Amino acid sequence: MLNAKVYVTLKKGVLDPQGKAVQHSLASIGFNGVEDVRLGKYVEVKLSGTDKEKAKAELKEMCEKLIANTVIEDYRFEVE
Repeated sequence: MLNAKVYVTLKKGVLDPQGKAVQHSLASIGFNGVEDVRLGKYVEVKLSGTDKEKAKAELKEMCEKLIANTVIEDYRFEVE
């Protein structure tokens, strides 16, 4: 079995209102040095089999078809 970690973030230039809300909240509780906050998604996927290259190809397809909205999001993954 292979374990994969998928990280999805908004592309640069895409507004992140949720990140801005967190940034303002941090400032309101005294963390004034935070210049920017961008939020994303973290997904763990367990894959049967042991072929890492096949797993990477499948993960790429999963990300592009479902996990990430590639119009506004970037993704990267690690297979262990």
